[in-house]
Amino acid sequence: MTFTFAHNNFNVRDLDKSLAFYKEALDLTEVRRMTAEDGSFIIVYLGDAAGSRHWLELTWLRNWDRPYNLGDNEFHLAFTVDNYEAAHAHHKEMGCICFENPAMGIYFITDPDGYWLEILPARK
Repeated sequence: MTFTFAHNNFNVRDLDKSLAFYKEALDLTEVRRMTAEDGSFIIVYLGDAAGSRHWLELTWLRNWDRPYNLGDNEFHLAFTVDNYEAAHAHHKEMGCICFENPAMGIYFITDPDGYWLEILPARK
C-alpha cells in the first residue's frame, strides 16, 4: 500500500484576494475549480510552476462571516525557492514577511487569512 500527498486545504474569506496573493507571492495558479450548484462554496486548487502533484486547496464558504480561528497557528506549508534572496526581497516589498530566522536560513510569510507559509532555499 502506497500513499501519496494530494493537497492541503486552507479556508479563505475572500477568494479573489487569496488567489491574487498566492499568484504574486508564490506564483501558484489555478488548476481546477469546483462550485456548488447552490453557490454555497467554491473550491479552487492551486499548483506550482514546477508542476508538482501536491496542490493547495482554497475553500470559500458563502455563509462564513468571521475570521477563521487558526489557534496557535503552529501548522504551515513550506516552499523551497531557487533564488532565496530574490524571493526574500519580493516578499519584503509585499510586506508579508511575519517571522525570520537567519540562523536557520528561513523565513515565513502570511497570507490574507493569517496562514503561515515557510520559505527556504532549495537544497543543493
